[in-house]
Amino acid sequence: MDDQAEGGTQAISLSVVNGVATIIIDRPARKNALTAAMWAALIDAVEQVDALPEARVLIVRSGGSDFSAGADIAEFETVRRDADTARSYEALNAKAFAALRNVRVPTLAAIRGACLGGGFGLAISCDLRLAAPDARFSIPAAKLGLAYPAEGIRHIVWAAGPQLARYLVYSGQQISAARALDAGLLLEVVEDDALDARVETLAATIAANAPLTNRATKQAINAILSDDPLMMREAERLGDMTFISEDYAEGRRAFREKRKPVFTGR
Repeated sequence: MDDQAEGGTQAISLSVVNGVATIIIDRPARKNALTAAMWAALIDAVEQVDALPEARVLIVRSGGSDFSAGADIAEFETVRRDADTARSYEALNAKAFAALRNVRVPTLAAIRGACLGGGFGLAISCDLRLAAPDARFSIPAAKLGLAYPAEGIRHIVWAAGPQLARYLVYSGQQISAARALDAGLLLEVVEDDALDARVETLAATIAANAPLTNRATKQAINAILSDDPLMMREAERLGDMTFISEDYAEGRRAFREKRKPVFTGR
């Protein structure tokens, strides 16, 4: 497959099985670097998940040995050549990050190898991040002479804390999975051959829980991080809806009957 085709929309795939949606970034020959077409396809895939009532959790992972080396620098002469084109390109990035942050279901990132630049932005836009020991993280913007988008910096600070965020952006240096775990950037570090199974087990656990509860909780956490009163009011509304839901009645019945509840999202 030639590089143009490899960088097209077919490098992003979506599947949904038993309530677990999976988006795969699959361009391993370029370390899963994302072209503009791939960013757009990723946004479309997340929006599809948001519209699927059967989807209860979303996994983002990659083909090959790297999560993503970030945006495809080979395109920058055209799509990011000056301030005007950079703004348009970064708006596409920001829309992809926002889609992951705001999709109604919890999101998990399964990370191996390089998780750099825009790939780092995708990972930290997910709710939970698990990585193999070989995962490595960096924001190389200062080595390219460009500014990482300000909105993206906000989310690096949320995920990594201000001190590590400064180090990552100022230095452009990579940090290991072990250091990322110590900093709270990762939930777990799992041996490479067990990573997919661990992520899938966690996703299945989340998918078995009440989806309305998870949606209200995700909204509340995002509202707290954003310090946004409107988002908090929406979180409160979603929380109130759980108390009149069929799932709440099912949860109480299952507790009385000493069995696992079967939630329908209604």
